[in-house]
Amino acid sequence: MELGVGLRTTGAVRDFEPTEVPDDVVFRILDTARFAPNGGNRQAWRVVVVKDPAIRRQLRDCYLPGWYEYLAQLKAGLTPWAAVTDRDREDQALTEAEGIARASADSPGGFAEQFDSVPVMLVLLADLTRLATVDRDADHYTMVGGASVYPFAWSILLAAREEGLAGVMTTMLVRREDIVKAALGVPDDLVVAGVLALGHAVHQPTRLRRDPVESFATVDRFDGPRFGNP
Repeated sequence: MELGVGLRTTGAVRDFEPTEVPDDVVFRILDTARFAPNGGNRQAWRVVVVKDPAIRRQLRDCYLPGWYEYLAQLKAGLTPWAAVTDRDREDQALTEAEGIARASADSPGGFAEQFDSVPVMLVLLADLTRLATVDRDADHYTMVGGASVYPFAWSILLAAREEGLAGVMTTMLVRREDIVKAALGVPDDLVVAGVLALGHAVHQPTRLRRDPVESFATVDRFDGPRFGNP
């Protein structure tokens, strides 16, 4: 697959065929993804390949409360847990999460409810001792440390696509990080950056919808002229 095609067609997939993915395929994916760009080539990532059914169920149970809170905030017209948001509206929205959970209990559910059955579950960890987080002491939400970890996650998704697989990264388990770290035996200096679920897609998207370049790129200043195709 040409790189441009892969970049334009590797979307988030959460619905997988019940087909096992061999370990050698998962190894090749990680072997390719390890060349992702990262600060100082410190490679501050670790991956736990979760196979044990009991641990998978425990992670699913950690996933669900956050998922229902996420849905409750969406229902209220909020961006879930946005760094800049109306906290009062958020608190009010979260009171609806329990009702959404009860309603979901009467249905087969989707990705969240069946999280433990994804063909490949990769828990992505970040080593805080190896990240040059230059905005660490800023008086706003920090993001820079992720620049040395999340390109690796994206490389996993691209490498999976090359292997004929699809997947998605979710950060929902960070809402119950202490439980997740305890279940996986993760040391204190590492944090959960996300979980990648991979498998054979029920439907592989081929056309993704994204805003045009002119909607987000400007010249010289944030309020400068839109950068467009000459």
